[in-house]
Amino acid sequence: MENYNLTEEEQALAGMVREFAEEVVAPISYEADRTHTLPLDVVGQMGDLGLFGLPFPEEVGGQGGDYFALCLAIEALARVDQSIAITLEAGVGLGAMPIFNFGTDAQKAELLPDLLAGRALAGFGLTEPEAGSDAGATRTTARLENGEWVINGSKQFITNSGTDITKFVTVIAVTGENNGRKELSTIIVPNGTPGFTVEPAYDKVGWNASDTHPLTFTDVRVPEANLLGERGRGFANFLRTLDEGRIAVGALATGAAEGCLNDAVAYSKQRVVFGEPLSSRQHIQFTLARMQLRVHNARLAWHHAARLCAAGKPFKTEAAIAKLTGSDAAMDNARDATQIFGGNGFMNEFSVARHYRDSKILEIGEGTNEVQLMLIARSLGVS
Repeated sequence: MENYNLTEEEQALAGMVREFAEEVVAPISYEADRTHTLPLDVVGQMGDLGLFGLPFPEEVGGQGGDYFALCLAIEALARVDQSIAITLEAGVGLGAMPIFNFGTDAQKAELLPDLLAGRALAGFGLTEPEAGSDAGATRTTARLENGEWVINGSKQFITNSGTDITKFVTVIAVTGENNGRKELSTIIVPNGTPGFTVEPAYDKVGWNASDTHPLTFTDVRVPEANLLGERGRGFANFLRTLDEGRIAVGALATGAAEGCLNDAVAYSKQRVVFGEPLSSRQHIQFTLARMQLRVHNARLAWHHAARLCAAGKPFKTEAAIAKLTGSDAAMDNARDATQIFGGNGFMNEFSVARHYRDSKILEIGEGTNEVQLMLIARSLGVS
C-alpha cells in the first residue's frame, strides 16, 4: 500500500490491521460466510487490539486516536472480509459513538467501557419498513408514563442487534409533536427488556457473517433516564453520525475494491490460457489498470473527508463523495475481478465471489447512492 501521506503511527496501525486481517480473519471468512456466523472470538481479538476504541480519548477507555485511524482499520479488514469490517464500523459508529457524543456522564460510565473494549456490541434502530431515507416517516413511538418510556413499533436491517454480546439498541422514536411536525428522540433499550424482541436473522445476499435482525417493541418500558441526548434532537444528532458513517463506508468500500484488485492480479498471473498467462492479454491489463484507478480515487476521497472530520471542519459533501466513489469502485472492481476469475469467480470459496455479493449493499446502506448524488447536487446550489 502506498504511503498516502500517512504518519508513522498511521502506517503502523494500517500494517498491523492488514496483518491481522490476513492471518486471523481471512482463513475463517469462507466458513463464517457459509454458516452465516459472526465469529465472536475474532471480535474479541479486535477488541484486544484496541480497534473498537480507536477514535475515542484515553480518559473514556479509548486509544486516543481519531476517525481517520478507525477508517484505516476498517479499510484493512474489508480487503479480506466485509462482514468483519462492517461489524467494527457499526460497533463504533452506530453503537459507541452516539453514547460518546450525546450521552450523559452516567450513560458513558456504564456503557462505553465494554463497547470500547470489544466486550459488547450495540445497534442503532433507525430504519423501519416505511422509513429509511425518509426518517420523517418513523412510526415507532415512545410516550412517558410514570417516569418510564413506553415504546411500541418495529425496526429493520439493524446491525449488531442480536449477537450474544449485544448490550443494547439505541432507538429513534416519535416522542411527540413540535409545530405540527414529529418530535424524534433517541432512547437506549437494553437487550432482554420485556417486550423487546430480536426477530430471526435475515437471509441476506451478502455480509452473511454480519449480524442483522428486524426488531419489535411491544409496550417496552425503560427508565426516563434512558433518553439519549436532548429530547426532540434524535434525528438531528443522527445526521452527524450518518455523515461520519459515510466516510467509514467509503473506507470499507475502498478496502473491498483493493481486495478484488489484489486477487485479480494474482490470479491473472497464475492462470494460463492458450499457453500464456492471462495477465499477458492487453484487455486484462487494461481492466486491472482501471481497477487500480478506482482504488486510488476511492482512497483519496475518503482520506480527504476523514481528514476534514478529524480537524473539526465541515465534511458533509466530502463524506457523500467518499461514499459514492468508494461504493462504485467496490461494485465495479468486484464485477471485473469475478469476470477475470471466470467460473471460479462464481464459487463462494473465492473471495471475489463474496465481494461481488457483499458490495451491492455499499450502494444502498448509509444512504443510497442516489441520496449521495442529491446531497452533492444540493452543495452546488441546484436543489
